[in-house]
Amino acid sequence: MVIRTRPRWWAELLLIGVVYAAYSGGRLLVRGDVSTAVDHGLAILRVEKFFRLNAEHPLNRLFTDHAWLGIPADFAYATLHYLVTPALLVWLFRRRPAHYRAARTWLMVSTVLGLAGFTLLPTCPPRLLAAGHGFVDTMAQYSSYGWWGGEASAPRGLGGMTNQYAAMPSLHVGWALWCGVMLWRHGRTPTARAAGVAYPLLTVLVVMGTANHYFLDAVAGAAVMGLGLLLARPAMRLADRIRTRSRITAVPSPIVSGGCETSAGERFPGQRTSSADADAADGTPAAAR
Repeated sequence: MVIRTRPRWWAELLLIGVVYAAYSGGRLLVRGDVSTAVDHGLAILRVEKFFRLNAEHPLNRLFTDHAWLGIPADFAYATLHYLVTPALLVWLFRRRPAHYRAARTWLMVSTVLGLAGFTLLPTCPPRLLAAGHGFVDTMAQYSSYGWWGGEASAPRGLGGMTNQYAAMPSLHVGWALWCGVMLWRHGRTPTARAAGVAYPLLTVLVVMGTANHYFLDAVAGAAVMGLGLLLARPAMRLADRIRTRSRITAVPSPIVSGGCETSAGERFPGQRTSSADADAADGTPAAAR
């Protein structure tokens, strides 16, 4: 059975919309206990300090001390996640249709895995820890420059519409890694490939410098994308089997004469016969006629 190289655009738009709505709704509903989220955040911070991985502190001080770094970083955190990823999906759909379905499936499976991570491990981001831990919320510090308030990157007054304890894994980093791979693999210019390397690295610096994620959140985001990549092909095979079975069920195979067969020499009323058939019917050899 031949599978379409390019899916229908409206079906893709509907599918992505449904998955993103489920992701956003699930992320909002899975809030968890705040004290548990704080405990998880502090545990991550202790592990990072033990292995000397806590680059969040120097980056956060750099962003809070220098507005020319902190303000662009806040804008990048609040916008690029929601602009670059859809733009690349559209680009793949239009310009690289042979690779679109696999790329889309990889992204969607990884997103669902990320939601599972939010469910199992609600985590307080660095910016929401007590001040004694040394982090400053740059989104709140520079909120007068953007549309966000003091509650993540949500518009002012809508902070209650987001789950601020869904920090592990970082899908900001995960989606940026996906974008980087797409640009590296399917971009045909050195500029596109350079952007494919720079964008994920820049995202890691931004999420840590703005105190929205720990370094290990970023590592977990990359791990989720790796697992999603492994599961993408089995997910496509499963979808193909379901689609094939549904089509077979919906369109039954045509059966001649409703399943009835005629015996040798028997004709339906009004059925025309060839001379050879007529000879065979009356037993006269064709050469004797």
